[in-house]
Amino acid sequence: MLDESEAKISVFDHGLLYGDGIFEGIRCYNGRVFRLVEHVERLFLSARAILLDMPWTEQEVCDIVCDTIRANNLTDGYIRLVVTRGSGGLGLNPYLCKRPSMFCIAASIQLYPQEYYEKGLELITCSTRRPSHATLSPQVKSLNYLNNIMAKVECIKAGVMEGLMLNDAGTVAECTGDTVFIVKKGVIVTPKITDGALDGITRGVIFDLCDRFDIELIEDTITRYDVYTADEVFLTGTAAEVIPVVKVDDRPIGNGEPGEVFRKMLAGFREEAGTTGTQI
Repeated sequence: MLDESEAKISVFDHGLLYGDGIFEGIRCYNGRVFRLVEHVERLFLSARAILLDMPWTEQEVCDIVCDTIRANNLTDGYIRLVVTRGSGGLGLNPYLCKRPSMFCIAASIQLYPQEYYEKGLELITCSTRRPSHATLSPQVKSLNYLNNIMAKVECIKAGVMEGLMLNDAGTVAECTGDTVFIVKKGVIVTPKITDGALDGITRGVIFDLCDRFDIELIEDTITRYDVYTADEVFLTGTAAEVIPVVKVDDRPIGNGEPGEVFRKMLAGFREEAGTTGTQI
């Protein structure tokens, strides 16, 4: 355990030099780590996909997360778990990196101010496209985030906090840091993972809540027209949780206010997050 001012990483680390690594963002609520096992399982799947050999077991990584939270005296917070290829030469060859590096940060985060959960977000459509499966699978949570950052820059310059990202076919994949859900005539629709959506942990919670509330949810290809004409739109993510969207590309969504389906999902998520998880 190190203080932030003492934490160091080699300038030869391939995570720094080439974005060669993976990560997970995790939340804890009321002294419990929410969906910890699922997050760590996904971390190991990302490692397998990029041929990164993990010298730790999944249980050891879970213990590291809990130990870091305790060391920071947190009961509610955000954990960033990062694994890089490790220190190697200046060339691309990943096999020169003898051992992966891992670090775990436990702190606090507020992605969106509280007012946006009450009044809703405005989005734009970003010109920066989501990488396709032909480059690197969107299911790998890699450190290659420049694509998302450039899309975020577009949002900031447009005066909004989030934006839709399209895939190479021009249909909706996800947002710069969140997954997308639309509501039409009581049915919830979210992009298929084959269209570029990350199979997010919070996305999975929405699937579980729809089963519990007997709400129909389907995965399908979504166009901007589908978003513009939806009755409701909301986003999900570990940091964002569940947040409503009330305008996209200057077009009001529904009546321009957060909808009832969103409110039901947010309430269900907060109950789930506040009462379940791995005890710290």
